[in-house]
Amino acid sequence: MIPLCVPNISGNEGKYLAECVSSTYVSTIGPFVTRFEKMVADAAGTAGAAATSAGTAALHAALIAVGVQRDDLVICPSLTFIASANAISHAGAIPWLFDVDPASWTLDPLLLGRELRERTERRDGVRVHIDTGRRVSAIVPVFTLGVPAEMDAIVSIAHEYALKVVVDGAAALGSLYKGKSSGALGADLTMYSFNGNKTTTAGGGGAVAGDDEALLARFRHLTTTGRVGSDYDHDVVAYNYRMTNIQAAVGCAQMERLDEFVAAKRRIAGRYKSAFVGLNGTGLFPDPDWATSSCWFSGIAFHGNGAGKRSGDLRAHLRENGIDARPFWKPMHNQAPYAATPRTAMSTTDALWPGIVTLPCSTHLKENDQDKVIETVLAWFQG
Repeated sequence: MIPLCVPNISGNEGKYLAECVSSTYVSTIGPFVTRFEKMVADAAGTAGAAATSAGTAALHAALIAVGVQRDDLVICPSLTFIASANAISHAGAIPWLFDVDPASWTLDPLLLGRELRERTERRDGVRVHIDTGRRVSAIVPVFTLGVPAEMDAIVSIAHEYALKVVVDGAAALGSLYKGKSSGALGADLTMYSFNGNKTTTAGGGGAVAGDDEALLARFRHLTTTGRVGSDYDHDVVAYNYRMTNIQAAVGCAQMERLDEFVAAKRRIAGRYKSAFVGLNGTGLFPDPDWATSSCWFSGIAFHGNGAGKRSGDLRAHLRENGIDARPFWKPMHNQAPYAATPRTAMSTTDALWPGIVTLPCSTHLKENDQDKVIETVLAWFQG
């Protein structure tokens, strides 16, 4: 079976793990954590970064750090992995689900501005959602597939309505927005994931990056049990979300090869694009003018009537031929935990997600294996 997306563990991972064991720094204190945070900050284009045990943990703590409170509404695209919405829920808030821009599959800034203008009002110094009476406190743009959202417009709208911006950039390291790194786009904090299927992995783990040192310090405090001083004093209900030195050792070895891995992802995406452009009833993965994607996943998207059935049939055909292919995220407004949450109309998301097919795109995917994927896809269309 040609796998969909597996980690490329062929660098210094073993060497650095051996250093952890020999030094006995295997837990949440150790030099690799500090080194890893510096590497993430440099790649994100920010002044600093703080590592965590998971991307969801990082997003949860980031929302708390910027001031999201219980029963708030937090704006989030419906087309995302459920961790984005879950992190909002973990903070005690409620997702306000939005449709996406068809050009980028990310939060639609035109829709965002219109909904805030028409569906909210200012009461007692805060922005309130008219229908529910809840405070609207933050926006969580998701950089889908490693494609940055239209951040100039989103950040401008956020400032107009006094909302915080916490980016879910889980797979966006290495991407660019108008030539700028993904963490340097005006958000308060940007989250990255290092799960096993990400371009660079720590076997798990996450991080946030940002330029506000005081905000990063608050995030660190929240994720390290809220401990004050060397004694066992704690000044806030906090979390043990620390990354281990072992995780960070793997992460450092991976981050050393970030540019190499992103280049491989883009090369794989480019070959699929060249092979599949113009196939009847399909479109390509997003490539908006403002972004240079990190191309975390690659594939094709069916559109029009029967898109869901066609995508399912193609995936079955690929599996029968030893090729792993998957559907994409089921949107939040179709998920049981979020069935009753506020949402916009979802015309783009509803038309888009059933037809998405993700194809093998590991950074060390062999050219002859990608040839097999391409040939098998084309044979299905011809048949």
